Amino acid sequence: MRMIEMDRTVGIRDQLADAGGPVILVNVFTVDAAEADRLTEAWAQDAAYFQRQPGFVSAQLHRGIAGSSTFLNYAQWQSVEAFRAAFTNPEFQAKLSQYPPSTVASPHLFRKIAVPGICVG
Repeated sequence: MRMIEMDRTVGIRDQLADAGGPVILVNVFTVDAAEADRLTEAWAQDAAYFQRQPGFVSAQLHRGIAGSSTFLNYAQWQSVEAFRAAFTNPEFQAKLSQYPPSTVASPHLFRKIAVPGICVG
C-alpha cells in the first residue's frame, strides 16, 4: 500500500500529535478494479481490529458508483489519542501488507465545525 497525504501541508503523522477530543478519520482508497474485492476484504479485517480498540465509535466503507474503484472510509473516534494508539500499534501496521499492491490510501483526521444556520460544531 502506498500512502499519499490528503493535505500537502499537514500529514497524518502531524495530526497524530494533536491531543484533542472527538475526530473523524476520512480515508480515500484507490485500487485497480481487479483488486477491489481484495481491498474490501483487507478493510473488513482492519475494521474488526479497530472495533476492539478503546475509543473506537464506528466505521463505514463507501464505494464510488458506476464501476468506480475508489473507496471512502469514514470512522469516528473518541479522541486523537485513541486513534493514535490503534493506528500506530504494530498489530495494525502489520495488517497494511494485506491490502492489494495497487492500493493508494489518503488518511486524514477531521473535526466538526459550526457553520451558522447550517450545522453545529
